[in-house]
Amino acid sequence: MQIAQNSVAAFHYTLTDDEGQVIDSSEGREPLTYLHGSGQIVPGLEKQMEGRAVGDKFTADVIPEEGYGVRHAELMQEVPREAFQGVEDIQPGMQFQGRGPQGEINVTVTKVEDDKVFIDGNHPLAGKTLHFAIEVTDLRVATEEELAHGHVHGAGGHHH
Repeated sequence: MQIAQNSVAAFHYTLTDDEGQVIDSSEGREPLTYLHGSGQIVPGLEKQMEGRAVGDKFTADVIPEEGYGVRHAELMQEVPREAFQGVEDIQPGMQFQGRGPQGEINVTVTKVEDDKVFIDGNHPLAGKTLHFAIEVTDLRVATEEELAHGHVHGAGGHHH
């Protein structure tokens, strides 16, 4: 059986950046389970999962346009420190939830200068080429219920 539309696949992954730094990994955790064709993983990886079988190990390089998007300069803003009510000590790297035109967005503080705080609403991985090392561990056909809901139910696909 191969991964195709309406397959439920599970895989272990290690995600690294261009410098080879590990950004995220499923090592020591449950594999990631997703419904193929429903946009639950980044498009570039979904494309490269197509046709794979259990036991396949491969590397997938995903360009920003097919990953977390390119960086948008307009998502980088400067806000007054007063905007962060109740936060005593604002440091670069801190993340906050803000409201954007598309609803909730997560912003990361990039720089703090006196009473100005510089924030970036881009996804932390925007503009980066993603390097995945993948091992497919499980594969099955989605249930009708999963297809109706567009996502996987529970680790084994059952309601608890």
